[in-house]
Amino acid sequence: MSSSVSVAGDDGSWDKLLSHLRGLDQCQLEDFKLGLQSPQWLPSGSRKIPWADVKAANPTDLLCLLNKHFPGRQVWEVTLRIFENMNLTSLCEELRAEMNVDVRMYRERMKAKILAMWNRVPWPEAHIYLRNATAQEHEELQRLLHPKRTGAQPQTIVLHGAAGVGKTTLATKLLMHWAEGLLFQRSFSYVSYVSCHQAREMGDTTFAGLLSRDSPDSRVPIEHFMSHPERLLFVIDGFEEMTMPSNVDGSLPWSDWYQPLPVARILLHLLKKELVPAATLLITTRDCGREDLKRLLLNPWFIQIPGFTKGDQEEYFFRYFGEQKKTRRILQWMRKQEVLSRSCSAPLVCWVVCSCLKQQMARCPSFQLSAQTATRLYACFFSSVLETAGASWSKQSWLEQWRALCSLAADGMWSSKFTFAKEDIGHRRLRAPLIDCLLRLNILRKASDCEDCVTFTHQSFQVFLGAMFYVLRGKEGAVGGLSKYREMRALLDDAFVDTNSYWRQMVLFFFGLLNRDLARKVEDTLHCKMCPRITDKVLKWAEEIFTSDAIPCSVECLLIFQCLHEMQEEAVVKPMLSHLLEADLDLGEPQFQAVSFCLKHCQRLRKLRLSVSCHIPETETRFVNSRISQWQDVCSVFHNGNLNELDLSNSKLNATAMKKLCYELRNPRCRLQKLTCKSITPVRVLKELITVLYGNSRLTHLNLSSNSLGITVSTMIFKTFRHSACNLKYLCLEKCDLSAASSEALASILTSTQRTARLCLGFNPLRDDGVRWLCASLSQPDCALERLVLCFCQLGAPSCRHLTDALLQNKSLTHLNLRKNQLGDEGVRFLCEALRQPDCTLQSLDLSECSFTVEGCRELADALEHNQNLKVLDIGRNCVRDDGGRRLCEALKRSSCALRTLGLEKCSLTSACCQPLSSVLGSSTSLVNLNLLGNDLGTEGVHTLWESLETPTCTLQTLG
Repeated sequence: MSSSVSVAGDDGSWDKLLSHLRGLDQCQLEDFKLGLQSPQWLPSGSRKIPWADVKAANPTDLLCLLNKHFPGRQVWEVTLRIFENMNLTSLCEELRAEMNVDVRMYRERMKAKILAMWNRVPWPEAHIYLRNATAQEHEELQRLLHPKRTGAQPQTIVLHGAAGVGKTTLATKLLMHWAEGLLFQRSFSYVSYVSCHQAREMGDTTFAGLLSRDSPDSRVPIEHFMSHPERLLFVIDGFEEMTMPSNVDGSLPWSDWYQPLPVARILLHLLKKELVPAATLLITTRDCGREDLKRLLLNPWFIQIPGFTKGDQEEYFFRYFGEQKKTRRILQWMRKQEVLSRSCSAPLVCWVVCSCLKQQMARCPSFQLSAQTATRLYACFFSSVLETAGASWSKQSWLEQWRALCSLAADGMWSSKFTFAKEDIGHRRLRAPLIDCLLRLNILRKASDCEDCVTFTHQSFQVFLGAMFYVLRGKEGAVGGLSKYREMRALLDDAFVDTNSYWRQMVLFFFGLLNRDLARKVEDTLHCKMCPRITDKVLKWAEEIFTSDAIPCSVECLLIFQCLHEMQEEAVVKPMLSHLLEADLDLGEPQFQAVSFCLKHCQRLRKLRLSVSCHIPETETRFVNSRISQWQDVCSVFHNGNLNELDLSNSKLNATAMKKLCYELRNPRCRLQKLTCKSITPVRVLKELITVLYGNSRLTHLNLSSNSLGITVSTMIFKTFRHSACNLKYLCLEKCDLSAASSEALASILTSTQRTARLCLGFNPLRDDGVRWLCASLSQPDCALERLVLCFCQLGAPSCRHLTDALLQNKSLTHLNLRKNQLGDEGVRFLCEALRQPDCTLQSLDLSECSFTVEGCRELADALEHNQNLKVLDIGRNCVRDDGGRRLCEALKRSSCALRTLGLEKCSLTSACCQPLSSVLGSSTSLVNLNLLGNDLGTEGVHTLWESLETPTCTLQTLG
């Protein structure tokens, strides 16, 4: 058995342990052997060494046995425990000191690993470093793992942000500070770094093996970690590259440190806190992986890493160009380019933009900045750096290599793969000279944590080349199995129909490359061939999307507009948008150009929601004239002859912008019927609507809810309603801060115009005095109002007296909503006076949350017995109780009762009320909808109701 080879270590550690065993006298050696037979000193789950093997073993043989049964660090831990039990104090101290050497060695390895990762990240020569490590860096890193000022700190922290903004850099700086003994010494005794792209290439392993990866001698203190998991920190870098198992939600809990599993499965259990739940997790991910993480993690704390702020971008551009006037012009242009402005949060993209602009300005004195798009800049970048790259290749070879590079990029986008191994390069038949060239030109770089892997220097390079793959000639797809055309359709569907933001930048580049002039330049400079009919294929896809009944209406219109603006081809924009019937747009500063460019071409648009948040200048000057002109283009769609619904809710508009908008709405070609202006800022601009409302016979629906109109604005608007040509049929003024003082002017609408059929005044403090004015108009014979909503208007019983008088006189009102008013039993009694009259025309009455009791319920039941017109009654959230419920049931069983819908939600009903209800269900021929939610009916009561539902005479269709 004796073998010096078996116990030799490259650092002499086994020799030291053997020396300690040899230093034991015979009695101590026997005690040590006996200790090996005691389970309490052994790792959990391990088996004892057979006594027959231990009994005759000398120290060398004993160490071989220990190493065989307790590999790596466990040998030391077992030995230390037995020595402690034997009270060998000095030996224990020596052993602990030698074990601590392992921790120091691990820290040194960690430092070396991080430095090697940093050294493998190249930066272009012209790149500008805004700042190096600051004095505050130590505190910034401390806040990453202790983000809360007080209370318990989160155990799962996610650093998320765009590609290239510094998430991995921050995480590795934290590792370096720990390895140098500067941070978290009391919090964590061990830190493990896991690269997700490396993990997806690894075979099956154990969790213990994953922890021991960075320790070649396998002396990681696994047993110590198992007993102190709170001392562990896992840095999981690049989650977006991790391929999670398909059955994530259905996976069984697992906590075995020594069972071999796929690495992805181990990481899944780690992320879900099924494995070492007390450990701390620091995860980095691009924004595209954030939602997937939310579904996996337990109480995560998300920290967005913004990268370069606007101030940083400005400083970078000023330092790069030097000239103040030129830089300000460039920055002004940049703010209008949503894609570039967002991408410039990554320092490397700032360098790409600056270097391209500087080069083009130097080459072409007449260079027009306004004509530039993100796609043009990236095309210029690749054209310039690869200008001479294809010179040493034959034409055919270069075409094949370029197509293979773009195919690699596209395939990586589909599989969320951003780091490529030798096998990936070889599979695409990319040759070493091209790879070396791309590395030299900073298009590719060596992966920081994998010697033989490459990655694109910035993700936007991969995105651009992936987009280019779909405009190049060729039929074969990038993934395999699908043609390129079908892959392109899948890409567009995912981006626009399924609104997957992952593809946002790629489809922008894709459409940008469809510009004919740019395509010709790319063909000339990069010596590649574009697909001649790709635009026709995109138009065919768009027609199918906009005209298919199977496609939901939630197509990402704003992204389509941005893509078409990126293309800058009006010949394509017009036919593509000719099929668009509905659009939902948030119009902010970055989107303004794209929306104004496209909206004027939406000639068949019928319905538009437009929320304006950008600034539109009040006066025209040479500098702002273009913005006012763009607003004019936006407003031009209002008189396309087809638009009949416009929603401007949540818009911020000044008087000039509102006047321009209203001017276009007055155009004779405008066919607008429904206008919604909820939450407009500032409210005073709504006065401009007078010009639209005055004499407009086409507008039938107006919604001004959630605007604090006040006396002045409301009075001005109400006066216009009295014009003889006004044709408003629906008026909604909910949450408009209307009081009794506004009610007189409002009431005059009901008599001066015989067309208003629906009036919504909910959530206004009208009170009883305000309702008195309204009821005076309702009582007039020429009032044509059919529906009135007065929910939450601070009404009491006196309002019901006024309403009763009106109901007795009015023959048009069919729907009345009084929800959430303090009417009480007295108010209900007043209303029932009208309901009892056979000529009361009311068909729907909502009295939910009106604070009445059983007494009020009895009044309603009595009224129902005499009323054959009321079809819908909601009395939910009132104290009806079983007595009130039983009285209602008696009325419902009468043949004279025509009620079809009854709401009894949260009415304090119990199982005692179920038998009367069951009787109604079995005998009523009119009741089809019944809401009993929020009542404690009990199992027996539900069973009683269920039996009645199964009877053939039951007409109920909906039971809530």
